[in-house]
Amino acid sequence: MLGALNEKQIQSNNQDIPDEWFVPKKQDGRKQEAVVRPSVSYWRDVWHQLAKNKLAMGGLIVLLILIIMAIIGPVIAPHSVTKLSLTTQNLPPSKTHWFGTDQLGRDMFSRTWYGARISLFVGFMAAIIEFFIGVIYGGIAGYKGGKIDQLMMRIIEVLYGLPYLLVVILLMVVMGPGLGTIIVALTVTGWVGMARIVRGQVLQIKNYEFVLASKTFGAKTSRIIRKNLLPNTMGPIIVQMTLTVPSAIFSEAFLSFLGLGVQAPHASWGVMADDGLSAILTGQWWRLFFPAFFISLTMFAFNVLGDGLQDALDPKLRR
Repeated sequence: MLGALNEKQIQSNNQDIPDEWFVPKKQDGRKQEAVVRPSVSYWRDVWHQLAKNKLAMGGLIVLLILIIMAIIGPVIAPHSVTKLSLTTQNLPPSKTHWFGTDQLGRDMFSRTWYGARISLFVGFMAAIIEFFIGVIYGGIAGYKGGKIDQLMMRIIEVLYGLPYLLVVILLMVVMGPGLGTIIVALTVTGWVGMARIVRGQVLQIKNYEFVLASKTFGAKTSRIIRKNLLPNTMGPIIVQMTLTVPSAIFSEAFLSFLGLGVQAPHASWGVMADDGLSAILTGQWWRLFFPAFFISLTMFAFNVLGDGLQDALDPKLRR
């Protein structure tokens, strides 16, 4: 009895529903096929993630300012880089000499940005050379594997165990002091870290399906490394390069501070810091402060940018 009443009630409710409710909604075919969310490339997505990191963007802005000032600073400076003046020795910062002068009357503002050219040039050249050597060496070792990989890694271990200062001193004796010697000394063993990172990434990626498919279709080893493996390892490589540049700048400053780096009349931040160390005891603080400040600022900017790139390039670390 109750079942019959429920069926009658359902039928009466269905009669109250108009048929227009069941008519399909008409839509434009072009709107149906339109993409709701625009496609974003990998590198554009990386840039969006990096832009959200305020500290990393601050480091990037600082580096851009330093690079621009290194290019135009000595040009727009009101005083010459090499002009000596006995009447303007050891002057403190003022409207005339913004960063003061040194013991020979040279303008510290001009010398600071001239030194930035050499320090940044050494850092970027060391990073570029280490990139090419480390990527090629590590890519071949990781892809070939087996005995070739073991032999190449033993060579890396030997180079990694060489004392850094001993290598620099030997190169100074053989090649003579100079900017080229500094770059060679920084890259003789500096590419080892890059090679290890690339090797580890290639060992992980070379067994993926798209690499095996390239092998099946008869692709050459050089093409597989160039087209399949290296593009998928660019994230760690870029992060390593952002950490290599400040390390090279600091190493150059350290060697110049010891008298093994850039020689007069050229100036770098390390040479200026070496000159200013003895002056700080006589109250001429600006001669040490400005080169030390810009060395610290550059290293900090590169480090925070590298941390931001690591978060942006690695999907597992994205916030």
